[in-house]
This record gives sequence, structure tokens and C-alpha cells, in this order.
Amino acid sequence: MSTDTQLQEKYQMLLPHLDEKSARLFLASEAKSMGRGAKVKVAKLAGVSRARINKGIKELESGIKSSATDKVKKIRRSGGGRKSREESQPGIVEALERIVNPHTLGDPMSPLLWTSKSLRKIQLELKEQNYNVGHVTIGEILKSKGYSLQGNKKTHEGGAVADRDEQFEYINQAALSFMKEGLPVISVDCKKKELIGNFKNGGVEWHKKGEAPNVKVYDFIDKDLGKAVPYGVYDVAKNQGWVNVGISKDTAEFAVNSIRTWWQQMGKEQYGLAKQLLITADGGGSNSSRSRLWKKELQLFATETGLDIKVCHFPPGTSKWNKIEHRLFSFISKNWRGKPLESLEVIVNLIANTTTQKGLKVKAMADKRQYEKGLKVTEEELKNIKLERDTFRGDWNYKIRP
Repeated sequence: MSTDTQLQEKYQMLLPHLDEKSARLFLASEAKSMGRGAKVKVAKLAGVSRARINKGIKELESGIKSSATDKVKKIRRSGGGRKSREESQPGIVEALERIVNPHTLGDPMSPLLWTSKSLRKIQLELKEQNYNVGHVTIGEILKSKGYSLQGNKKTHEGGAVADRDEQFEYINQAALSFMKEGLPVISVDCKKKELIGNFKNGGVEWHKKGEAPNVKVYDFIDKDLGKAVPYGVYDVAKNQGWVNVGISKDTAEFAVNSIRTWWQQMGKEQYGLAKQLLITADGGGSNSSRSRLWKKELQLFATETGLDIKVCHFPPGTSKWNKIEHRLFSFISKNWRGKPLESLEVIVNLIANTTTQKGLKVKAMADKRQYEKGLKVTEEELKNIKLERDTFRGDWNYKIRP
């Protein structure tokens, strides 16, 4: 355990038993004994302001001892002290998250959210909404909500792409518009393929000493078991996931069939009266914005269901902005870490038992169909697709009608 952690635990145990002045003097003495930079450190670990530490140090250095009456009198009335920002400025947290949310991306293997806006820019936007708050406090609020400011390494996502930021805003506004009308908005993608069998899986679990599961030394694919291909569908509004676990190829036919099974198993029951569906997807892979087969399969799905299907693709090199990455896939990875994925049934069950404190619910199904790669779509078939491209970046944004 680190020294900082030990100090923090000590302060958490002791401070609730001290009155305000005693706590102030105690923390001041701690800061004085540690030397340079200690005031900032103690204030941070104890969760108090530096002004409070400074006041305590002045009192210690003055040499004036507390009188008998000081020791027994109440320092502050019940409920006294500075109010939190949430209390003094109601709605500030919600306003802050509205500002940050369109500009967030997630690491597929981490539940953290990474904000690409600077604290001072956020401060200016909050000021325009009549919220008076400093950039330091904004950072503290964001941290408490699970955000962290990304470093340069995380923001570099390849070469500059024209209309990238505009496309993010376009997707955000489209999603908000659909959800406001009670229409389904889904985020889709194919998760990393996983070896099926008694192979090592990253992470650790609790076991009795010396009783950890034994797995194969080499990760050579088992020809009989193959690989699992999990294609996910995440319902943005309802915080629900559907994962179709294939054993064949990640093709456009497989991708759309995964969306089809989501609609049959979950979507239709919840959005039975809906006439439109919004799909947000990466620009590459089986759901590529350039794929003819993806559009042909979506046409079949639209005709089957009677749904107008609107598709918005993320720009090249920005797959981490897709909601499914950090709202579904990251938690699946956490749920099965340290567990050998011994069979397709084990994988399906581990996915289906993934939950979060925010109420994520997931269903999963094994898809044992064989999907053929390299299927071609003829010019005649392409002409029969009822495709309507949007005026803004029609290569990324389009609608397919029944």
C-alpha cells in the first residue's frame, strides 16, 4: 500500500472525530512536518481546501493556545460551511455532462471516459449558461463522474479527416432527435475475435493458493472449436446489449443478421410501433460505409420489418467514439477476464451475465451459421437498393427504405 493511500485512510478515520478547529490544526501540523509541497498534498488527501491548511498553520505559528471555553464550545452550527457546487448551483453537473458528452470517446477495454475538451473551454461554455465555476472544480467534478483528461497518445487517431468533428455533431444530433421521438438508436460493431478452448485469458480471479486453472501453453487455434466472433448491438437509450456470437466469418451478412436477431429478440418488443431505426457504426469492417453487401443486406432487413433505416458511420480512425465500445464491450471483457473461454456456451453465458451498477442488461445467442466471404453485389442488385444519401456527407449518412 502506498504512503499516500495510508495517509488518506488515516485522515478518513480520524477527521470525523475532530471538531473543525482540531482538524484544522492537526492537518496543519501534518503539512508542516512533511516540508515543501505538503500543503497541496495534505489538502488533496484530506479533501479540504488549502486555505484551511494555511489558516491552521498561522494558528500554530502564532503560539496562542486554545482557552478552556474554546475546547468545549461548538465551532460551527449544524449544516454550516461552504455548500457544494451541486447545492449552490443546481443543475451544474447535468450541464457539464451535456457539454462533454458529444466530445467523449472510450477505450474499448476500459470503462473510463476520455474528454477531448480542455477544462478552460468547458469553463467558458458553463459561464455562458450562467454557471460560475473554476476550471479546477470542473476537473474535480469530471473526475468524480469517471472522466479523465486524455493525453496526447490517446487523441492521435490517424491523419486528419475532413468533416470529422462535424460528423460527430451530426451523429449526436441525429441520436438525440430519434430518442426524443422514442425511436430506437443502436450502436453496432464486431468485438475482437476470441479463441475457443482452454487458452489463457488476460486478467486474474480469486482462487486458493496453487489452484489456478491450468491452460495451454501455446495459443494455437483449436481446429475443432475455432474462434468466437461476437457482433454486438447496443441500445443507447435503454442501456441494453445484444451479442450474436458467431463461429464463422465477420461478414456484412453476419453483421446485418446480428441486427436482425436483436430486432426479433429485443427490439421489436420494445419498439414495436417504431417505423424508423438509427444505426451508428464504424466506417470499416463488416459494416463498412463502402460495402455494397452491407447495404444490400440492410435493404432486405428494411423490407422484412417495414423500417426506414438511417445509418451514420463514424469517420475513419475514430472507432473508439462508438458507444458500444465503452458501454458494452469493455464490461464484457471485464466480466470474463481470467476465465478460459472453453466453449461457445461458456462465452455466451459469460456475455449474458455481464451487468453494471448503472443497470446494463445483456442477452447473447450462439450463431452457428456459416457465412461466406467475398460475396459480390451486382450493379443490378445495387440499383434495387432504395438508398437515399443525406446532403451532408452522403457517403457516411444515408437512409434505406423498405
